[in-house]
Amino acid sequence: MDIPCSLSARFEGSFAYFTVKDRLPQILTKVIDTVHRYKHKFLEEYGEEGIDGEKRALAYFSKLRNEMQTDKPIIPIIDDLPDTHIWNEYLQYQKSLLGDGEQPSWFRSPWLYVECYLYRRIHEGMTLSPPISTYDVFMEAKNDGYLQSENAVIALCTHLQEFKTNIADTSEAGCKEAFSKLLQVSLWGNKCDLSISGGQDNSQKFSILNSLESFKSNILVDNTESVWQILSQKKNSSRRVDIVLDNAGFELITDFVLADILLSLKLATEVHFHAKCIPWYVSDTTKRDIDWTIKQLLSTNNRWMSKCGEIWKENLKKGRWVYHEHLFWTLPHEFCSMAQTAPDLYSELQKSDLVLFKGDLNYRKLTGDRKWDFTVPFTQALTTFHPAPLCSVRTLKSDVQVGLKPGAGEQLAVSETDWMISGKYGIIQFDASV
Repeated sequence: MDIPCSLSARFEGSFAYFTVKDRLPQILTKVIDTVHRYKHKFLEEYGEEGIDGEKRALAYFSKLRNEMQTDKPIIPIIDDLPDTHIWNEYLQYQKSLLGDGEQPSWFRSPWLYVECYLYRRIHEGMTLSPPISTYDVFMEAKNDGYLQSENAVIALCTHLQEFKTNIADTSEAGCKEAFSKLLQVSLWGNKCDLSISGGQDNSQKFSILNSLESFKSNILVDNTESVWQILSQKKNSSRRVDIVLDNAGFELITDFVLADILLSLKLATEVHFHAKCIPWYVSDTTKRDIDWTIKQLLSTNNRWMSKCGEIWKENLKKGRWVYHEHLFWTLPHEFCSMAQTAPDLYSELQKSDLVLFKGDLNYRKLTGDRKWDFTVPFTQALTTFHPAPLCSVRTLKSDVQVGLKPGAGEQLAVSETDWMISGKYGIIQFDASV
């Protein structure tokens, strides 16, 4: 099988080029502004040492922005964290792919690698700036995204709890429709991505539920039926679903609602969540975001929101929901290397009956972030990554897409040049190979 080349900023005019040239420096500028704005908080909390830490972080980030904008060679990570050596080995691997005298760099190396590397360097910049090392530079943007989506959160929690009050009288067809609807909500919740909007407000201002019918024609691959089949065939028996999370804020609520309905409809007996162990891609979910979100729900005066908060907190406490984090999710590696790089994680996923991968970055890592032909089957683009039946639930925000009908991608490109990056289109794409 011919493996196509990686997406890269070396292709001028591509979305990867635009990202490295404009979007990533914009995100880094926002990080610099955020750290600077927190100067007084650091002073209050740590005294003069806090100000020294802030100065160190700002100097580091300014230098990093210059490296990126002037296409400097990629340099080794120098902090001493558990993944430092893996990153530096990966840099050597990238060097080995190049000719003599060539160096991996921001505009010439694979886009997936340099974008992940930027977020790891942001984490390094904070790590090397004690005593402010544990500060999440994206926390404020993530929290604001949730708070500005509160009306949509209320509508969704209300819909869920009202459905559950009548669940005993709901027919099989009604249960299937309820599941399908909340899977679509989880899909369109993925539009709220701060790394795409450059950290600008990208919250969900209105209820998605009323728009599902009009959005349906924008789902380019819809394998909901296959997902339903695999979950409903052993209903009431022990069943595990894993959700590899993407964004905090409104999207995380949509994922929790989906996890809730999986248990309530007895499609799963346990749901395992996989989140990031460091701040990542601006709005990606960490343990702090999960705890903060549930705390927000519990402290509200809306009965259905606080009811969701109570149930979800209890689910985590009782082990019906299980939280995982692993270094692999914040490495630049494609998922086809997981069995070698993180065999413990691969064997954990093998215990699952279905793994849902949320969002665009997971799709890029599933498919290797390559220039695949649109019609290449999903299972082929996954190459060797088949731990369990899996499904990508993603709105399109990068120029990689497989598994389309012949001519479909080309037809869209004629009427909408930005169809692959606008977030307007989505997929619920399933693969059963194990």
